[in-house]
Amino acid sequence: MPARSAGNAEGSHPFVVIGENVHTTRVVRRPGPLVRPDDDGRESIEFTDEAGETRLLPIPPEELRTQDYQEGRVKHVRSAVRVALSGGPDGPVGLAYLHAVALRQVAAGAQYLDVNVDEYSHRLHEQIEVMTWLVGELAPIAGVPLSIDSSNLDIIRAGLEACGGEGDPPMLNSASLERAEALELAAAIGGAVIVTSAGATGMPSDSEQRVANGSEMIERALARGIPMERIYVDPLVFPISVDGAFGEHCLAAIRELRLRFGPELHITGGMSNVSFGIPQRRLINDVFLVMAVEAGADSGIIDPIANDVGAALARDRSTRPFQLALDVLTGADRNCRAYMKAFRAGELEEVAAT
Repeated sequence: MPARSAGNAEGSHPFVVIGENVHTTRVVRRPGPLVRPDDDGRESIEFTDEAGETRLLPIPPEELRTQDYQEGRVKHVRSAVRVALSGGPDGPVGLAYLHAVALRQVAAGAQYLDVNVDEYSHRLHEQIEVMTWLVGELAPIAGVPLSIDSSNLDIIRAGLEACGGEGDPPMLNSASLERAEALELAAAIGGAVIVTSAGATGMPSDSEQRVANGSEMIERALARGIPMERIYVDPLVFPISVDGAFGEHCLAAIRELRLRFGPELHITGGMSNVSFGIPQRRLINDVFLVMAVEAGADSGIIDPIANDVGAALARDRSTRPFQLALDVLTGADRNCRAYMKAFRAGELEEVAAT
């Protein structure tokens, strides 16, 4: 199913959605509308399976003992993996939950599914085993290529190998100056690769470093025979709640990378990172997505269910909420003062809080 969006600012190709939700970092809140007791009194997560039936995923004992749980966060994908691998009677429910998470993203327009299991365990051999198992379960039913994502190259290698040779090759997420050897894997597998603007020893501090690091990785990928149309560069989206200049740093890098490398290069990023720590995140995410596309981005690592790309790009830019968010993202509203005042006054209620 194609992504529900317009082309990028260059008009060269459609916006590519990389669905971000098959991650063991993902949380649901408790108490919350999705968390309730099952018939046995076990705290569970409500979901709708492939057949349209409402089911309950019991939160496993390992999750109940975590600090995240105590602080009101349930890592639901990790919970589903644990239940599915438990060997108990709830195992099929865990697998049904994982299938539902993946297929909902595809139905909403994801053209890749990003899979990351790093937080399942701190033991490398367990991470590798779970990545191999999860890819084996999702690849046959997803209908789109998987994006294999990890901070460890051995885990990425295991995920790529588990995809097998049928269908379109998987994406590798990601290669950076810190681990440029990942490009060898990407070249061998024949799929797309995300290269990031991370430096060899740390994160970039401005747009110039983003462009320099990203450009070097693009050139290295080309030198290994990876064609431009299979390269996705991530200039790195950081939260503007930490520094109001972060939004413009990323946007300036997108503009320069598009200008430097032309229309065949894909420019992506974790777009929703920009709104961490700010209320009405969907509003901020939508406006930043509009700005990123205008700057030259043609892809995003996003939740296509919570962030409808087509709806975001069709937003009325003359509204006060849009302008308030725009001022935050450009740094015109220092420390989000006007935005927060409007939020407290209920002036941003056209967008549901997330």
